[in-house]
Amino acid sequence: MEAIEIKELEKSYNKFKLDIKELIVKKGFITGFIGPNGSGKTTTIKAIMNMVKADKGEILVLGEDIKTNTDIKETLAFVGDTCGFLEESKLKNIKKTVSRFYTKWDETLYKKLTEKFGLDESLVYGKLSKGKKKQFELTMALATKPKVLIMDEPTANLDPVVRNEFLEVLQEQMEEDENTVFYSTHITSDLEKCADYIIFIYKGQVILQGEKDYILETHSIVKGKNELLDEDTKNALISVKSTGYNFEGLTDNKEKAFDVFGKEVIYERANLEDIMLYYTGRK
Repeated sequence: MEAIEIKELEKSYNKFKLDIKELIVKKGFITGFIGPNGSGKTTTIKAIMNMVKADKGEILVLGEDIKTNTDIKETLAFVGDTCGFLEESKLKNIKKTVSRFYTKWDETLYKKLTEKFGLDESLVYGKLSKGKKKQFELTMALATKPKVLIMDEPTANLDPVVRNEFLEVLQEQMEEDENTVFYSTHITSDLEKCADYIIFIYKGQVILQGEKDYILETHSIVKGKNELLDEDTKNALISVKSTGYNFEGLTDNKEKAFDVFGKEVIYERANLEDIMLYYTGRK
């Protein structure tokens, strides 16, 4: 059983269509969800959480249909760019209200994380810094003891120190509780640190998914002289750009590229941002 399974999902708006043939989030791992703005990441997450009604398709969370089994909602937690906490409420009052709805609420974990993050429960949520707000939201989410934690741009606009601390706590608690994280973000460097799997969505469709390390190992940037390019050699590259006398492109098969270009080009390691930009033709 997978943590999240999506099959033949469609959702249409005026100028956009989400069309996911298959999307699998492995149980017990961190899966990164990447793609340019407007690619369908947030719509997909809303469909998983039953916040938007899909036109067709099947979505299972831990083997259950969230539309018919409402109990499965208690196994989910969400941390996003914005949340629904009242700005004028004190942290202790937010905790008191929310914790009542979760039978597995972990008060010990809550206290541990508030102490670790240096969160003063007497403070008003709206007066916290962006970083402290995210730390509190993660604390609340983890204290519900979710089996699946869904995150949509949770570290956007946070400084690197706060982001690193956020990710460290996330990884530590995820390993301890053996839960699953589905992590949508445009900060691909964060996913290189923590993700086990990557799903890449573009223009409403999943165009790449698999183990992060395998994706990084099989993709490579190729750099060489423009004179080496023709219709046949371009077929060894996912996309290519030329500047002056040189070209730069991306391959998803180093061996095939070497058979084509040999030692006449330079091969460099690609990161997730490179891969995303080349696949979308934005590099």
